[in-house]
Amino acid sequence: MINPISALSPLDGRYASAVETLRPIFSEYGLMKARVRVELEWLKALAAEPKIAEVPAFSARTLDEIDSVINSFSLDNAAEVKAIEYWLKKRFENNAEIHAVNEFIHFACTSEDINNLSHALMLREARNNVLLPKLAEVTAKLQQLAHDLAEVPMMSRTHGQPATPTTLGKEIANVLYRLNRQISKLAEQEFLGKINGAVGNYNAHMVAYPDVDWETHCQKFVEQSLGLTFNPYTIQIEPHDYMAEFFQTISRINTILIDFNRDVWGYISLGYFKQKVKAGEVGSSTMPHKVNPIDFENSEGNLGMANAVLGFLAEKLPVSRWQRDLTDSTVLRNMGVGVGYTVLGLVAHLRGLNKLEANPAALAADLDATWELLAEPIQTVMRRYAVPNAYEQLKDLTRGKDGITPESLRVFINGLAIPDSAKAELLALTPALYIGKAVALAKRI
Repeated sequence: MINPISALSPLDGRYASAVETLRPIFSEYGLMKARVRVELEWLKALAAEPKIAEVPAFSARTLDEIDSVINSFSLDNAAEVKAIEYWLKKRFENNAEIHAVNEFIHFACTSEDINNLSHALMLREARNNVLLPKLAEVTAKLQQLAHDLAEVPMMSRTHGQPATPTTLGKEIANVLYRLNRQISKLAEQEFLGKINGAVGNYNAHMVAYPDVDWETHCQKFVEQSLGLTFNPYTIQIEPHDYMAEFFQTISRINTILIDFNRDVWGYISLGYFKQKVKAGEVGSSTMPHKVNPIDFENSEGNLGMANAVLGFLAEKLPVSRWQRDLTDSTVLRNMGVGVGYTVLGLVAHLRGLNKLEANPAALAADLDATWELLAEPIQTVMRRYAVPNAYEQLKDLTRGKDGITPESLRVFINGLAIPDSAKAELLALTPALYIGKAVALAKRI
C-alpha cells in the first residue's frame, strides 16, 4: 500500500480517501477484474453456440464456478497474474470441462477485443456507482437551497453592475436546471463494445467456423452477456467515440459547477452568504477573523484539473493511425485520473454547499441602497402608455448618479401622464418586490 506522504499523485496521497470508491474500478486490479469477466463470459458464449462442437455446453456446476471466479476476483488474484489467459488456464486446471477446452480461452480474440469491453464495463460502473450517486447528492442539495431561498430577494449584477433583482433561490435553480440536462445525458450514455478480431472483419472466426453467424453471435455476447451496446463497424480498436461523448458530458457538468463555484465565491465576498464555521478548522494563518470559501476554491481547482485530463482524453482517444496504433493504450490508463478529480470537485462543492447560510440583512441592505433598479419597470410602464422618450427620461434621472431615493422616484412617478392605477402600482414597488416570477420559478424546479 502506498504511504500517502510519498504518493506521486494527490489522488493516491492527500485525497486518497475521497476517491476510494474509484480505486476498485480504475486501478490495475480493476482492469484485470474486468478482463477476467470478459474472457470468461466469452468462453461461456462459445460453449453456448451449438455449431462450435469442440466446446460442449458447460454443466451448471462449471457455470457456477466460472461466475464465482468472476465475482470473487481479489487483489491477491491480481498479484498472481502475468497474463490473464494463462492465469485462467491455471485457475481452472482442476475443472475437467474447462481444462478440456482451455485453448478456447481467448479464442479468435486480440487483446483489444478484451480491453475495449473491459474499459466499457469500467466506465459504466464508475458512472452508475460513483458519478451519478454523487451528482444526485449535489443536485438534491441545490434543489433544497433553491426552494428554501426562493423568496429571498437579491440584486443581480450584470457586467458586475447593479441590475434587475432576482432571488437567491432562483439563481440556484438556474444552475440546477443546467446540471439536470447534462446529468440526463450522462445517464443515457451508451457504452460501446466490439469483439470482431484483428481488423473488425471476423477473419479468424470465419476461417475456424465458417458456418457460425459470427456477427450475430458477437452482438448477442456484447449486448446480452455484458449489457453493452454493440459496435458493428470498427478497426482493431473500438474507435472510442462514445468515450469522447462521455468525457465531454462530464466536462460540461464540471464547467457548470466551476461557473457556480466562482459565483458563490463572489456572493460570499459580498456578504450575501455566510459560512458555518466547522469546529477545529484552520482558516487564515494570520487573520483569525476570516472564514475563507476554501471548499468552493478547492472544487474549482479540482474540476479544472479534471477537465484538463478529460478534454485530452476526448480529443486523443478517437484518433488512431490506420487500423491500430498503441497511443491509446497508455492514455486509457488515465481514465480514473479525470474521473477522480471530478469526484474530488463534487465532494468539495457539496461540502461548501452544506456550510452556506443566506444573509438576508446584507441582501436587503444592498437592494434598499439601490432604488435606481426601478428605472426599468417605470420606463416599461411609461412605454405601455405611450409616454414620449421613456428610456431617455429615466436615463437622465438615474444614470451615473448617486443617491437616487424613494422620494425622488415618487416625485417622478407622480408627474407622469399615466393612469392613477398604474401610478399606484409603481409607487407600491420596491427593489425587493421587483422580482418577477423568480419565486415561482425557483420553487418549480
